Amino acid sequence: MADSRERTRAPRPASGAGSLRVGRLTKPHGLKGGIKLELFTDNPELRFVPGAVFHLQVPEDSEWFGRTITMRELRWFNESPVGFFEELPDRTAAESIVRAILWIDESAVEAGEEENAWYDHQLVGLDVVRDGTVVGTVAEVQHFPAQDLLTVNTPSGPVLVPFVEQIVPSVDLEAGVVTVTPPAGLFDESEAVVARPAPGGDAAQDPADSPEDPA
Repeated sequence: MADSRERTRAPRPASGAGSLRVGRLTKPHGLKGGIKLELFTDNPELRFVPGAVFHLQVPEDSEWFGRTITMRELRWFNESPVGFFEELPDRTAAESIVRAILWIDESAVEAGEEENAWYDHQLVGLDVVRDGTVVGTVAEVQHFPAQDLLTVNTPSGPVLVPFVEQIVPSVDLEAGVVTVTPPAGLFDESEAVVARPAPGGDAAQDPADSPEDPA
């Protein structure tokens, strides 16, 4: 299950203004400009408030490139968040902005500073530790709608680690350590090998170890 909390602060979008990714616009809702939201924060009551300004991550050829939108109201319909914004008066306007990713600027982040939120550059270069042993180094943070991934460089090659609390329970910037509790096989393929009895109830036997047929 993906953890939607603000686990990372990503590089600023092309507009150069945002610093924390907090949501994505998914599809229009109704005829009055409402649009459904996918939240990347556990604190929508802090981020999505009347008057909040969001910077948009959209393709350069979008009419919304380089612009911001201002929240008018956040409502919940069947436990799904729906945003209403000053710049979206009707469904047509909402349709034109679908799939935009929402960012808030650094001053807004600092005004409501939280634990478990970091800039990408703070994570890159940290040692990744499992059971007291360094298994690699954070090389990159990749951002996707469902969750973020840490690219960890290991002696056997890069490993993608879901950046969720169940697998990355702690980040200690002062110590320079990211602690992981990965499932078996994520860092070592041998961990994923489980001996299973062969059909018939006995473990499979190597043919080389089989007794010779009687002459």
